[in-house]
Amino acid sequence: MPSNLINLAYLLASVLFIVGIKGLSSPRTARRGNLTSSCGMLIAVLATLVDRHIVSFEWIVAGVVVGSLIGVVSALKVSITAMPQLVALFNGFGGAASALVAATVVADPGTLQGVPPAQLYGAGSASLLIGTATFTGSLVAWAKLQEVYGGQPRGAAVMVGNKLSLAASVLLAGYFLYDPAQMWVFWTLAATASLYGLLLTLPIGGADMPVVIALLNSWSGMAAAATGFALSNNVLIISGSLVGASGLFLTRVMCKAMNRSLADVLSGDLGATVATQGNEIYQGRVKRTSPDEAVLIFETARVVAIVPGYGMAVAQAQHAVREFANVLQGRGVEVRYGVHPVAGRMPGHMNVLLAEADVPYDELYDMDQINPTFSETDIALVIGANDVVNPAARDDAASPIAGMPILDVDKARTVIVIKRSLSPGFAGIPNKLFIAPNTLMLFGDGKAMMRELVAAMKQ
Repeated sequence: MPSNLINLAYLLASVLFIVGIKGLSSPRTARRGNLTSSCGMLIAVLATLVDRHIVSFEWIVAGVVVGSLIGVVSALKVSITAMPQLVALFNGFGGAASALVAATVVADPGTLQGVPPAQLYGAGSASLLIGTATFTGSLVAWAKLQEVYGGQPRGAAVMVGNKLSLAASVLLAGYFLYDPAQMWVFWTLAATASLYGLLLTLPIGGADMPVVIALLNSWSGMAAAATGFALSNNVLIISGSLVGASGLFLTRVMCKAMNRSLADVLSGDLGATVATQGNEIYQGRVKRTSPDEAVLIFETARVVAIVPGYGMAVAQAQHAVREFANVLQGRGVEVRYGVHPVAGRMPGHMNVLLAEADVPYDELYDMDQINPTFSETDIALVIGANDVVNPAARDDAASPIAGMPILDVDKARTVIVIKRSLSPGFAGIPNKLFIAPNTLMLFGDGKAMMRELVAAMKQ
């Protein structure tokens, strides 16, 4: 097939990638954007298969069948609460795939024609470094999100090992570019980069996982772009650059939403926690309520703001929340949903959950939109959220989360918090919202409490 037609197909695929990413910027167009990007990837894959001299398609077909089977099973079986760890795995597999392809062409450069040696070995080393670090780092992120591993080592040995493994990886990559005949250097680079990925993510706690996922997503794109340079494949360079750039922008947005620098995130530093003080702070100052009592308050409300958190996701309470909102709206109550940028364990987690329950898009408010309205809100119903509604971030300069933008639910006339217990959130600190004079705590499972509220309202 003529090269100009191949490049035209690559250009079309790249345009579809860009249009698809643009569509992901809004819940209304996200599904269409995802489909558009998928069509672009299909075109890119078909053009590559036609362009390259494939010796045998058996392994390619086998890979397509196995990969498609894994994808379909994951889409059907993985719960929405496990989506963050699934994304972490996808990031890791993307980085590993890029590293393996780059390693293959570096080990057998005769399979490529027209690629300058410096470009091949330099880009191949970069892909191996970034891809393997992404893979091992993503495995740690998955293990922490899946609660397979809950450690957070932050000793001097871990930090020193982190810096040394990175320095060794960079030096090995440079030496291999200087002398590509030394393949042992290339394989040693894979080992040191893998160690760097492990030591990078081990000190990072659960509160920073949204940032880590975004960063690893960016790295997987960078690895793909580097592999594109090694293969001299334009569409791989473009698509990898798009993923890398969008991941970096998202990382910045997440850091800003948490008022954390990327350096603090990567060091695992959240400041001194005071979780052990929780019982003393809460002692005798928490006001409890019941579904029947809460309903009496809801009957007088005209504006209700619902604030979901990870606890709602764990309880799978989104459909019960939607049913409760329908009951309120049937009585003439205005219902709004306040969504924090880092609510849940990954960006957009709450939006996906609410969309699954058919919550209208025009009822979803981001933090900047809904915060000015809390002073006019009769009831703020918080379901499973913790750190993102903690007034200490706004009012206590000594708090570890000081300066983190939050949802100002405490400014509503009444706050009702549904939570299993007074346990702290990811930040590990007590929540002063729970002892606010206008706060009532409704302890129990999120789904069960919402169903009791619905039943009480209907009675």
